[in-house]
Amino acid sequence: MKEIKANKELAGLRLDKALSLILEDVSRSKVQSHLENGLILVNQKKEKPSYKLSDGDVITIEDFPSEVSDLNPEDIPLDIVYEDDDLIVVNKPKGLVVHPGAGNEEHTLANALKFHSDNLSTLNGEFRPGIVHRIDKDTAGLLIVAKNDAAHAFLSNQLADHTLGRKYYALVLGVIPENEGKIIAPIGRDQKFRQKMAVDLLRGKEAETNFKVIERFKESTLVECALKTGRTHQIRVHMAYIGYPVIGDPIYGKGNRKMYDEGQLLFAHEIHFIHPKTKKEMTFSVDLPDYFKEILQKLR
Repeated sequence: MKEIKANKELAGLRLDKALSLILEDVSRSKVQSHLENGLILVNQKKEKPSYKLSDGDVITIEDFPSEVSDLNPEDIPLDIVYEDDDLIVVNKPKGLVVHPGAGNEEHTLANALKFHSDNLSTLNGEFRPGIVHRIDKDTAGLLIVAKNDAAHAFLSNQLADHTLGRKYYALVLGVIPENEGKIIAPIGRDQKFRQKMAVDLLRGKEAETNFKVIERFKESTLVECALKTGRTHQIRVHMAYIGYPVIGDPIYGKGNRKMYDEGQLLFAHEIHFIHPKTKKEMTFSVDLPDYFKEILQKLR
């Protein structure tokens, strides 16, 4: 990720014009896609291409996928929960990166999808075929993949207006006394550590997580979290913010890696949305993976 502070030369320019100067080696279509997907922010906010920069505005630009070579199809097994002519619902395993990026140029879900199907949407570019939304490498669970651009656009709109719902199981450190709760706290880039996210009451973007307790243990709690918004690392940031960090999380929380230190114990177990063609509501859910079940069994 790069961070650029607008100077007097950039002040007054449209954002898209300024980006063409800053990113002169990147195609206009790739810059536009980055803007549309919220991967280029001004003062931690998503802005339109027509936004006029002011002196001192801070532009943050997420790294573009590596383009040293084409995205190669790879025969990586996929756990496909549902598939039709418009979409795929896949259960991503823990440890699999969703798409190529810095340090992960191959062996991703995107490589596996390209091997599985020649019909995937192109809205997010060659290196993110069909990718409508993401989950972290060490978070397992359900993802929707679009097989054409119309389906992709329809599903993306549901993400934007919060009609595409996702529920996660998380094992958190500490015993939560309440049976349920709602966390409303804006999230933005951590001002000190730019690779992290943080609750930022001044510059953050709206974020809301609802949770309910599923089971309590001696020193931990299994909760189900329902996302109203979908900010980067939202559940991980929110649960740590209220004092109950996700166990195993290597970035957020303290003392939460003693029980498990192989990545956050977070699992996307349910997803629901309106089908782009039939307009019918669809809900899919999957059981906890074995490694998660084994940890819970030891706590009982």
